[in-house]
Amino acid sequence: MGEPENKQSLEEKLRDSSGPELLLNILQKTVKHPLCVKHPPSVKYVRCFLSELIRKHEAVHMEPLDELYEALAEVLMAEEPTQCHRSYLLSCHFEKVRWMQSHNVCPSEIGFLCAALTPSRPIQISSLSPGSRINSLPVSAQPSGDSVTLSESTAIVSHGTTGLVTWDAALYLAEWAIENPATFAHRTVLELGSGAGLTGLAICKTCCPSTYVFSDCHSCVLEQLRGNILLNGLSLEPDTTDPERHPGHNAHDTESPRVTVAQLDWDVVTAPELAAFRPDVIIAADVLYCPETVMSLVRVLQRLSACLKDQQAPEAYIAFTVRSPETCWLFTNELGQTGIPWEAVPHHNQKLFPYEEHLDMAILKLIL
Repeated sequence: MGEPENKQSLEEKLRDSSGPELLLNILQKTVKHPLCVKHPPSVKYVRCFLSELIRKHEAVHMEPLDELYEALAEVLMAEEPTQCHRSYLLSCHFEKVRWMQSHNVCPSEIGFLCAALTPSRPIQISSLSPGSRINSLPVSAQPSGDSVTLSESTAIVSHGTTGLVTWDAALYLAEWAIENPATFAHRTVLELGSGAGLTGLAICKTCCPSTYVFSDCHSCVLEQLRGNILLNGLSLEPDTTDPERHPGHNAHDTESPRVTVAQLDWDVVTAPELAAFRPDVIIAADVLYCPETVMSLVRVLQRLSACLKDQQAPEAYIAFTVRSPETCWLFTNELGQTGIPWEAVPHHNQKLFPYEEHLDMAILKLIL
């Protein structure tokens, strides 16, 4: 194999360009993208992104670009609302991965330009070094196509819950699901602790489930979740756990999955209510954050296992960030105590979503 070609930083590309076309193209494919204009990201994020872009522009001593400073002026004058949008582009994934492989680009370096549409944290921009190879991603390889847009709280904790924002394990699980669509195709999926809805919406749009049941217990989370489902063009079935009325009991003759939102308190939900869903696959992301939640989750999984004995044993996929080894040990130990077998899903390296790379994340597969 030949030596990999040298990668140009964004500053080098700007220095080699003869006009403003490159910067204008970046603006149009990031903060001025129609998706961002229609569903604005966090003001803080856009301000950080544009400031970093201007810093790179000024580093090569180019003529000032009015459009760049006008865009920054707009957000400098704007107030940060309590809600913002995050938009995630889906259908470009395989094309982007092929491009990275053919150009010897490390997946962990994809973020500066693409992240403008999927803002997780402003630090993802501000921490980039000026010569990072990330800037070698050509504008023509930027994402396009189907997307998931979420309305989220700008605060990590709001209304007494952390469920109004998207957490890293949800991104990690969604990415794995998109790589493994056969796990969900033409099956009924029950998600425990859906939060803002990113994982479920990505699965609904890319994996062809027949039925998808989002669930959570907090009223504010459920309200935001319903709004995000409708925002993404999906129709909602009635919220019910009545076995005779549950959407899984009727033929479905459209290409879109049947989607319902259920209020599900793991500590009080009954076996008949769980049996009504008749799930083939159960998923959950970032729900192992304290011992009390772990015990509640194990109990509801045990209840699901007991009430679904008359059907093929469903699979469960639990994704989590390893914040405390003791909490993870408690989860696997309790699974063993209740007789639920589990195995670790192999880590995947392809990067579609901008979750924090240094975090230790895992997915466990359970057979109920």
